[in-house]
Amino acid sequence: MRRLLGALFASAASLRVAAYERGLLHRARLDGPVVSVGNLGVGGSGKTPVVRRVAGMLSDAGAPVAVLSRGYGGRFRGAALVVSDGRSVTATAEEAGDEPVMLARALPGVVVAVGPRRDVVGRAVEARFGRRVHVLDDGFQHLRLARDLDLVCVDVADLDDRPLPAGRLRERPEALARASLVLLTRVEAASEDELRRLEARLGAERTLRVRRRVVGFRTPEGAPVAPPARAFLLAAIARPERLEGDAAGQGVAIAGRAFFRDHHRFTAGELAAVAARAAEAGAGAIVTTAKDAVRLPSTGGLALPVVVLEIAADIDAPGADRLRERLLALARRVA
Repeated sequence: MRRLLGALFASAASLRVAAYERGLLHRARLDGPVVSVGNLGVGGSGKTPVVRRVAGMLSDAGAPVAVLSRGYGGRFRGAALVVSDGRSVTATAEEAGDEPVMLARALPGVVVAVGPRRDVVGRAVEARFGRRVHVLDDGFQHLRLARDLDLVCVDVADLDDRPLPAGRLRERPEALARASLVLLTRVEAASEDELRRLEARLGAERTLRVRRRVVGFRTPEGAPVAPPARAFLLAAIARPERLEGDAAGQGVAIAGRAFFRDHHRFTAGELAAVAARAAEAGAGAIVTTAKDAVRLPSTGGLALPVVVLEIAADIDAPGADRLRERLLALARRVA
């Protein structure tokens, strides 16, 4: 039954794509160019660090940048909400969703805004802040908005998976034909021979390898701190085992863990209970992710400090140069 439902889901997705490609459904276009960063599968493909990397590369090149997000998990139900004006973060994770607030904190100088229709959000941003390069967060299936560059993050295991609900794919792997560049993530889970086969299947010239890099540990306020010797892990992300691997890779001993469903909104009582468990386990700190940190209630008064493990996306050469060239071409259009 799940396979049948997956086939129906994939067929419906294909029909929707065809309707846009044939002009039966209208695509809106913004004044500024649009870079879409999306997924083939649901959750845990490393998309958000790539959004941060892309927006940062554009901003470093001197381009005015806006990140447009759906604001998944936030309570905002209006047309457009500005999360950051580039100078300060003006919305909470409860209002806007955790990923937009995390990106807003990590990208000074970049406008971040959310809303259900990214074309409407983009027009609102342009009306208030002027023409800019828009980075469309989670945009591969958001076909209503035309894009100039389509980047798709693909877990190395995605091509062997099935569409929802039989698997975790939003579309069949054949949908990657419409991507400008494919970014292979979780490459550490595949051998060099497997990676080369994937690149040959997807097209070596348009396939980039993305690696997770631990930036370091910081307080929730952003101050750098030394790695704790022994930590209790707290996470509510799609693949919390990655936090454990990243922390252990930094020489941190794992005293225990409290993993919740993705996007869980932590309460003060839950955080206090985790702190008590961590202290009992002999941990010196509670370690969490940047995405989880924006959903935490006040950490003041806890028995242990809360420490954020910061992750970045690195793109292997020569793929990084190919991506930079494509992004700089768009940046020049708004210079």
